[in-house]
Amino acid sequence: MPRATINGLGIEYEVHGPEGAQAVILTPGGRFHMDTPGIREFALKLAEGGRRAVIYDRPNCGKSDACLLGASESEMQAEALSGLIRHLDLGPTAIIGGSGGSRVSMLAAARDPEICSHLALWWISGEPIGLMQLATYYAGEAGSLASVGGMEAVMNATSWAENFAMSPTAKEFIRSQDPRQFIEVMQRWAAAYVPSDITPVPGMKPVDFARLTMPTLVYRSHTSDLSHTRTTSEWVHRLIPQSEFRDPPWRDDEWNYQAAETASGKGHSLFISWQKLAPEILELTAKR
Repeated sequence: MPRATINGLGIEYEVHGPEGAQAVILTPGGRFHMDTPGIREFALKLAEGGRRAVIYDRPNCGKSDACLLGASESEMQAEALSGLIRHLDLGPTAIIGGSGGSRVSMLAAARDPEICSHLALWWISGEPIGLMQLATYYAGEAGSLASVGGMEAVMNATSWAENFAMSPTAKEFIRSQDPRQFIEVMQRWAAAYVPSDITPVPGMKPVDFARLTMPTLVYRSHTSDLSHTRTTSEWVHRLIPQSEFRDPPWRDDEWNYQAAETASGKGHSLFISWQKLAPEILELTAKR
């Protein structure tokens, strides 16, 4: 599997589709990796449609290295995303993502808009319950473990489990941290998720949304989804100039249904419907 060094970090990636074609780079949510069911399948459908489709493992995900820098984890990952696009010399790229991947995609596009030709976003996390869930999942669990059992206890953190299992380098990097300094990072990263009255997305200010002038699709979330609320998707749509707001091509309760299926032990299915977006992403990226 190809590996790039971006900002000193080892980033695993795959490229599918014809060289020189319009590039599309996909970022999933959580700390899930590109081997998670639905991710590679989505990329292959885009490649079949004539696009240069890129999937990758963000820092702290999959086989890529771990990193504790940045005002927030998402902002650090957005820098890695921008760096990977430039490293691969993809040219202006369609940046797409869901859940945590939508946040990383927005941050990357707003901070480095010349690398982004198109933008597509779905399952955008927001509002108090959704954001506090993220603070607990991404930072609270690991910070609490470090406070009672040091870094050896962090080796049991569920949110880091896949990264540790797939990347011995990442595991040893986190194990080697000073617990006090690690907790400080987790506190800082958790604080990034504090709900705001001026923005729906952590790390994004109104001026950042104003920079997103590229053709953009924002997919509506359902009212049953408290992790990615409908209000958040509507707010993002209002803030992005000339964005198009669409219903997603899956069941209304997709997140809740697939989360329950995954939790039941039937296999990871959170992202298996994402490939249904392929025809609309192909349509979007045909626009110049």
